[in-house]
Amino acid sequence: MSEPWRATLLLWKYFALSFSALLPLVNPLGSALIFLGLVGSEPIHVYRSLARRIAINTILFFAVIDLVGSTILNFFGISLPIVQVSGGFVIAAMGWSLLNQKDTQPNAEKLQAAAQIESAEVEGKLMQKSFYPLTFPVTAGPGCIVVMLTLSAHIPNKTVTQSIVAHAGLFLAVIVLSGIVYLCYAHAPRITSAISPSTAHGILRVIAFILLCIGVQIAWNGLDPLLSGILR
Repeated sequence: MSEPWRATLLLWKYFALSFSALLPLVNPLGSALIFLGLVGSEPIHVYRSLARRIAINTILFFAVIDLVGSTILNFFGISLPIVQVSGGFVIAAMGWSLLNQKDTQPNAEKLQAAAQIESAEVEGKLMQKSFYPLTFPVTAGPGCIVVMLTLSAHIPNKTVTQSIVAHAGLFLAVIVLSGIVYLCYAHAPRITSAISPSTAHGILRVIAFILLCIGVQIAWNGLDPLLSGILR
C-alpha cells in the first residue's frame, strides 16, 4: 500500500472516530431545542449571527484542547495507556447513559447553563454570552473535554506524518460538527418543528451505541499494554 493511500485511510479513520465520539455529546438537535428556547421570537438574522459565532467558538474551543492536551498530560506525568483506559471508560459510560436516556434533551449541565440566560432577549446581550454559556457548556460540555483529551492522547506519534494526518482528521471532524451546529442553530425554529422528538431520539440511540463501542475499544487499547507489562 502506497504512503499517500495510508495517509488518506488514517485521515478518514480519525475523522470517523472523532466525529462519532463527539456527535452524541454535542447533540446539535437536542441543543437546538435549548437554543430555540433561549433566543425566543427573535429575527432570523439573530439566529444566524449567534449560530455563526457559536460555531466558530466551538472550533477554537476544541482546537485549543487538542493542542494543549498532550502538554497537560505530560505536565502531570500521565501515561498514554492510563488516559486510554480512563477516557475509554468515561466515553463508554457516556454512551451507556445516552443509550438509556429517555428523551433527546441535553444533559443537566446544559440545562442548568441555559437557565442562566433565560432572561436575555436582545441580540447584544445574547452575543456577550456566545461563548459562556452558549458555547460552553450548552453546546460543548465537560464531557467533550474528556473525549478530546482521550482522542488526542490516542493519536499515534510514531512519525511526524502520522501525527499530523491524525490531528488533521480530528480537526476535520470538529469543523464538520461545528458546521452541523451552525445549521441546527441557524434554522432552529424550522428544524425543531420538522423533526419529531421520537425521530431525533432514535438517531441518538444508534449514535450512543457506537459511542459505547468506541469507549470500550479505546479502553482495551490502553489495557492491552498494561496487562502485558503485568504478565511479563
